[in-house]
Amino acid sequence: MRFIGIKEIEDISVGAALLGTGGGGDPYIGKLMAIQAIEENGPIKLLSVEEIDDNDLIVPTGMMGAPTVMVEKTPNGDEAITTFKTLEDFLGKKIIATMPIEAGGINSMLPLALAAKMKLPVVDVDGMGRAFPELQMTTFYLNGVQASPMVIADEKGNVALLNTIDNIWAERIARTATIQMGGSVMMAIYPMKGMELKKSGIHNTLQLEEEIGRSIRLAKDGNYDPIEKVLSLTKGVLLFKGKVADIDRKTETGFTRGTAKIEGLHENKDETLQLFFQNEHLLAKTDERVLCMTPDLIAVLDAETGSPITTEGLRYGARCVVIGMPADKKWRTEKGIETCGPRYFGYDMDYISLEELQEQAKGAL
Repeated sequence: MRFIGIKEIEDISVGAALLGTGGGGDPYIGKLMAIQAIEENGPIKLLSVEEIDDNDLIVPTGMMGAPTVMVEKTPNGDEAITTFKTLEDFLGKKIIATMPIEAGGINSMLPLALAAKMKLPVVDVDGMGRAFPELQMTTFYLNGVQASPMVIADEKGNVALLNTIDNIWAERIARTATIQMGGSVMMAIYPMKGMELKKSGIHNTLQLEEEIGRSIRLAKDGNYDPIEKVLSLTKGVLLFKGKVADIDRKTETGFTRGTAKIEGLHENKDETLQLFFQNEHLLAKTDERVLCMTPDLIAVLDAETGSPITTEGLRYGARCVVIGMPADKKWRTEKGIETCGPRYFGYDMDYISLEELQEQAKGAL
């Protein structure tokens, strides 16, 4: 057990944006909310998974909706508290701790803000090890944990409690409601016992995010390459160097969808990389080969500072580096690939791991 303060929040927000693979919402807004909550209520207690009891009720929180909506539709801070109190009333049981549902942008920050306000500890675990666009795309789902009963709430005061027959229906109904509620909501979801969380969660995510953020922050003073350090921490691979030549981005059916074209520089000169995203980056390919695909992680970093760039933050002319990172082994199972592999998102290809794609590239040289 340890406590998280403002300095830790700054570092975690950067690491969360990177592991969020372009999605999960802009961490800046969530960072400000978490910092304000800590200033008003004191630091947050961070627990390891081993420190929670098997029968404790743990509930993840986060934002559902299109990341682009967050630019104009900022949470007022009370929605998450409303969802937790509504869920507690329905279950007739006290929530002992919260946690991020995903390792992504604002969704790694919002649980920290809620924890400070409600004096709850945060468990160092999440349900993705990255960010994904749909509610059933969690390792909890892979392990048979139900997403509902779940509660969503908007900034206007609307609250909906959903009790669905399965997690796919939870996504469908909640997504429709989210669109009607303005494109983004706060949620309390996947209520589970400590024993379920220990088996199905991805451990030490916040610690990794903090290490990534700290390494990027200290790179200049430490006189080292922040991108190389990030690759070391995440077991990642440098995929492409270039500058953003075109970006096609739109919000539809509750998601931010689009493609980005990156013109190659340096060793990638005369090549063009295409990135395909649905909130998060899902596929990176050139005309000749695929470089990385979901569920493995794809992130875009500023070429000079190593700072992560979200899908809504991609701008024409930005010089960047694209990296790939291997997904947690839970995602590389048959059910994991069926849930969030390339075919689920409509790409006509079977999943090939980042490591295998790298070997194929070496063989082609």
